[in-house]
Order: sequence, then structure tokens, then C-alpha cells
Amino acid sequence: MEKWKITGVIATIFIVLSVPLYLLKATYFDQDLTAELEFEPQFVGKESCIDCHKIAYDLWTGSDHDLAMDYANDFTVRGDFNNAEFEYKGQIHKFYKRDNKYYVYTDGPDGNMHEFEVKYTFGVHPLQQYLVEFDGGKLQTLPLTWDTITSSWYHMAEAVYPDEEVDHTNWLHWTNQAQNWNGMCADCHSTNLKKGFDINTETFNTTWSEIDVSCEACHGPSSEHIKWANLPDMARPTNTNFGLVVQTSNIDNKRYVDLCARCHTRRTTYKDYDFYWSDLLDQMNPQLIREPMYFPDGQILEEDYVFGSFTQSRMYMEDVKCNDCHDVHSGKLVLDGNALCLQCHRSDVYDTYDHHFHKYIGESSLNVVDEFGKESKVGEGAQCINCHMPGRYYMGVDYRRDHSFRVPRPELSDELGTPNACTQCHANETNQWAASHTTKWYGMGIKPHYGITLAAGHRSDLSVFEKLVKLANDDLYPVIVRATALSLIGENYIDSSRIVLKNSLKDMESLIRYTAIHHFPLTSMEDVDDLIPLLNDPVKAVRFEVAAVLSMVPEEQFPEKSKRALKNALEEYREAMEYSADFAASRHNLGNFYNNTENPSKAVEQYKAAIGIDDMFYPAKVNLAMIYNQMGENEKAEILLKDVVENHPEIQDVYYSLGLLLAEMQKYDEAIIYLEQAGRLMPDRARVFYNLGLIYQYQNQNDKTEKALKQTLIIEPDNFDFLFALADFYIKTNQSDKAKPHAQKLADLYPESTVGNDILKMIQR
Repeated sequence: MEKWKITGVIATIFIVLSVPLYLLKATYFDQDLTAELEFEPQFVGKESCIDCHKIAYDLWTGSDHDLAMDYANDFTVRGDFNNAEFEYKGQIHKFYKRDNKYYVYTDGPDGNMHEFEVKYTFGVHPLQQYLVEFDGGKLQTLPLTWDTITSSWYHMAEAVYPDEEVDHTNWLHWTNQAQNWNGMCADCHSTNLKKGFDINTETFNTTWSEIDVSCEACHGPSSEHIKWANLPDMARPTNTNFGLVVQTSNIDNKRYVDLCARCHTRRTTYKDYDFYWSDLLDQMNPQLIREPMYFPDGQILEEDYVFGSFTQSRMYMEDVKCNDCHDVHSGKLVLDGNALCLQCHRSDVYDTYDHHFHKYIGESSLNVVDEFGKESKVGEGAQCINCHMPGRYYMGVDYRRDHSFRVPRPELSDELGTPNACTQCHANETNQWAASHTTKWYGMGIKPHYGITLAAGHRSDLSVFEKLVKLANDDLYPVIVRATALSLIGENYIDSSRIVLKNSLKDMESLIRYTAIHHFPLTSMEDVDDLIPLLNDPVKAVRFEVAAVLSMVPEEQFPEKSKRALKNALEEYREAMEYSADFAASRHNLGNFYNNTENPSKAVEQYKAAIGIDDMFYPAKVNLAMIYNQMGENEKAEILLKDVVENHPEIQDVYYSLGLLLAEMQKYDEAIIYLEQAGRLMPDRARVFYNLGLIYQYQNQNDKTEKALKQTLIIEPDNFDFLFALADFYIKTNQSDKAKPHAQKLADLYPESTVGNDILKMIQR
């Protein structure tokens, strides 16, 4: 009987690169310049920038970056702390001041009501949050949030998780890791942030050089720039980017957008941000446009922070940068209304009734109410962004627009379950109503969109496999779209994916190589040979991912000449995972690391730590159960898998794993229950019916045995194990006539084996 198993999820890691400092002429310095070369540029603070960059500084002052975080005082706090009260789920939360300090009375880590001092403000518009200090250097984000638009309090859990009971035991509760500032928020709200997590003590020593997002957050430490600026004009080197670490001018749009991606993308990071990187994947791993973070066609769904949608767009492919629309210092749009888009698009073609078919301001018409209950006034339908950049509300009141700039496709919304701008605005109308208008206005010849293929790929539609392959291989499409298509191939089309993934290992784009490695099937030493060269890839994330995959190869089978490269990459991987070990996923990955490197006791320790951080993080429970099974502690494994089945019934593989475990424990009646459910959930998984058939056979349930084993051959008609199992069953139940065709097929398909002919001889006797 097949041993039950599950594949662990392994995350990508990267660290930073370093580059040499430029030389300055020692003549213009009081001290010996060679001594300066021993040190990297230092952070000097925004005050050092004002004299020369007053205009930029004034634009930045009062911006969202400037107000990203601050100390709580009378100038920064926007919320009502004048003995205000707010009721949520029967509890009265209070806000007040005492001795010039701000306090909140709310439910704490034990579920009871306590007083907490507010130390910092977080954000400013359209909402402001507040931070509370806990032991161990932790700052936690209160769920009680101030809406700066309506000047009222609201509860974040009610706005974001209305269908979930977020009590003090839940990972999402404000006192737990999901709302921890140090790991979840800090990096993008302060300058020169050092998280300072200690995995041994599970404490933080988080520091910053400036509390908000200041000049050096984008331009890098500027001490050398100050030295450059203090030189006489004729003495300033011209090839040093003005002494700045980060070049923000005279760069292409990919590099420019990647600079902003540090904070404006949903991503995975594993080291304090460093400015010395050459590839985006040297410092982070961006989220692909996959469900459940995105709609199946790539539109924003969860908090995706612009990068994932913008890098899908034709604008991005046509070299548009962030600063073409946004002033980089104030954060405001560079132009108002349609004038912003008419920088590039012809007004006589696109800013006309014949293009958008909506009335302008001042024309008579009825206002409409959108899906969020907001009234749209006459003229808003003629605004480019309302059709091509529809948005969603996040954190309750923060409206953010999709930056993929796509054409509305109401005719696909019913099929794909995706939104469209037409019925988002005209919420009282149907998708068919909207589609009839777009067809009348623009005709039937609508261009195909990659989103249709991605959506079908999400559903594992076999008919789009070749389209996905074409999409993944076509460099005319955005890289993030290609990588997403490749991930769908690797995940949902396993039997056909190997050659596609193998070819992608040599792609010029690091995100494509990384995605190919992540899904590459490691089944033989030939597969190992395909991956080994990538241990020397120039991009950090690629090297770490391949090292994590290759760690599953037994040491005695790994080529001696490549062991050092693997060891070095794995050590960096471990260090990077420990950096982010305040997250359940990183603890889980450390568990995988130790399990793969034959240290099961440490693996158990890390899996337990992951569960301690987030009790609903099921991958750690499944892999911990696997180790318990290997240790012979099946009762513990059973408890864990039953917990996953109960709390995550959508995880179909666990029914199969639990069924196999129970069969191993000789609890056959229970095993049948879970394997039958696995068969219902995964009707194309032949191995489920194979194991189910063997258990039926052991219990002499012959009718069910025959049905289950015949089902395996419907799914995989040429499989050796399945052919033999059914032939063997027929022999043992004295049905030689039924056994014969299966034995003959075994003999024909597998001539190197004597099994088929042995059964045929037995039948003849």
C-alpha cells in the first residue's frame, strides 16, 4: 500500500548584494580619503537635504510618506480621544487622554478589557491606526481605527473580516502576529528600518533612523552625496550618480518600477532592505497574479499594492513609469482628470462621447449608485479612470484602483466570476445588460485577453494547456503574466509540465526561472542534473529556491563537486528564514529545511513553533503529522490530520493522507470513510481508488473492490500497479476470464516483467 505523504511548501529567499563605493579626490577633504573607503554611506536625515532640495522637501512635507508613522501627540493624532466610546459586539471601547498621553480601553491578549497606551500614529488618510507597545519589543496595531473622511471610529475586524470570529485566540486578533507592526508593517513606514527579530528569545529590537518614509528611504543613505555636494562644481565627479546609492533618474521603467516595488507590491522579504541590488529577486519575491490574492483574470482582489496589476498593463510594457502619473515627492497626481491620460492618448479620439458614451458634467441625467453604495454623479462615467481603473475598498474605507488599465469585459463576468467597471458603477444592472451596450458601441470584435486563459488555467481546464504554454513562453507578454501561466502549468497540469518547466529554467527573466524551479518535479537524478547549474545563478532568489528543492536529495546521491555550492546556499537560506521566523510560514520552511537535512527533532520544533504562531496554519500541521508517522507516533499524527480536515475541509489531499494513515493503523472502517471522501473530492486521482480498492479487498467487500479498481484503469488505463491489482483480484475471486485481458495487457505493455505471463500461465493451468 502506498505510504501516505504530503509535499511541504518551500519559500524563496534572497539576500542583498554589495557594490564598491566611488572614489572622491582627497584634495578636497580634510581627512585621508582612504580611511573613508572602509565605511559604507551613512544615513544623515532629511534635514541635510533641505538647503539644496527645498522644493522637493516642501512637496514631501504633509504627504502620505511624511505621515506614514509618527509619535502620538496633539499634532499627529486625528482620532477622537476626548472620552469617546465605541461599541463593538457588546463591548464598549473607550478613548481618552491622561497626563498628555493617549489611551484606549479595549480587549487584550487574554480577551478581557484592559487599558493600553497609544505610542504611535500609523498613517493619516483616509484612515489612521494606532500602535501599542508590548513586552519583547513588539508594537501591535489596534483594530479600533479612525475614519478621517467621516470622522468616526470603526473596528477593522468588522470591516475586513465580517464573517470571521476574531477573538484573542485568532491569529488575526490585534494582539497576535497578523497585526504585529515589527514584521507586518514597519519596513514600509519608516526609513532605515532594522527589524531585529531574535529567533531564540522571540523578541524584537526594531530600530529606524527616521520614523517616517523620508528622503533616504528611496535615495539610500546620503552621507557620500553630502560630500559630493560640498565639492566645488568643477571638482564633482560626473560618473557617480551625485554620490547617491540609488539612481532614480536616467533609468528604464523596469528599474524605476522595481524601486517602488519595495513597498508597493505584495511580496515576501527575508532581510532588512538594502539598496545594493541588481535584480528585484535579489531582495524580494513578488506575489504572482494568482487566486486568492487576485481574481482569476488578474484583477486585484486582496491588498495587492499596485505592482502586480501595473506590471500586467500595456502602459508598463510601453515604458510608462510611476512618476509619469504621480509626483514622487508629494504622491499626488501630476494632472487632474482626463488630462492625466491625455499626456499620451489623443483627446480627439479618447476624450469623446463616441469613445466612452457617457455624459459630461452639466448634462442632464440621473445619478447612479455603485456596488459599494456610493453615488456616482453625472460626468464621472466620462472619466478614463472609472472605466479603465475600477477599484475596491481595503481596510474598510481605503479605495484603491486596479492599475492594469484593462478594457471592461462584462460579457465574461458571469463565466469567470470577475468584476467589470460597467456593473460596478451600474450596480442595479446585470452583466448581460452591460455586455449588450458594449457590443452595440464597439462591435463584436473584442481583442482576446490573457485573463481568459489564466482563469481557465485556475480551473485546470485541459483545453487551455497549450494556450498556457504559449503564454508562458511569449516574451511579448508581461513577465508577471508569463510567470503566473507557468505556475498554473506546474501546479495544475503536472503530467504535462516537465518539459515546459525544464525549458523555462534557462529563461532570461529571473521570475520565470524561479517559478520553474518552484514547480519542477524532482523525480530522478536527471532532474537533479537539470537544477544543479542554477546553484550558481546570479540572482539570489533563484539560487535559494533551487537549493531548497535540492535539499530533498539524499547527501550520498548528490554530486560531490556541487556539494559546497549547495551547502553555502542552504546556509544562507536558513539564516534568511530565521530573519522572518516571526511568521508561521518561515517556521514551517525551517521545519522543511531540517527535515530535508535529516534533523527531525529540530523539524518538529519548528513545525510546533509555526502552529504556535498561527494555529490555523495547516501546512505545518500536515508536515508535523508526517514526521510523527515516520517516528511511529501515529496517534499524534492522527490528531493533527483530523484537526486539518475539520478546520480546512477544502484541503482535499488531507482526506487521502488521513485515510492512508488510518489504514496503516489498521483502523480500516475509518480509513474507508476518509478515502471515499477523497475519491469524491478528487475523482481524477487514481491512487485514491487504488488504495480504497485494496482496503475493500482486505475486508472482502468484493463488489466495491472491483468498482474501485476498475475506476483506476478508467483514469490510467496502462498503469502497471492498477492492471496487476485488478488481475490479482480476479484471480483470487476465481474470475480467471476477467483476469486474462488485464494479464495480457501487462505482458504486452511490460515485457521486461514476468508478472503478466505468470498470471496467464496460472490461468491456463
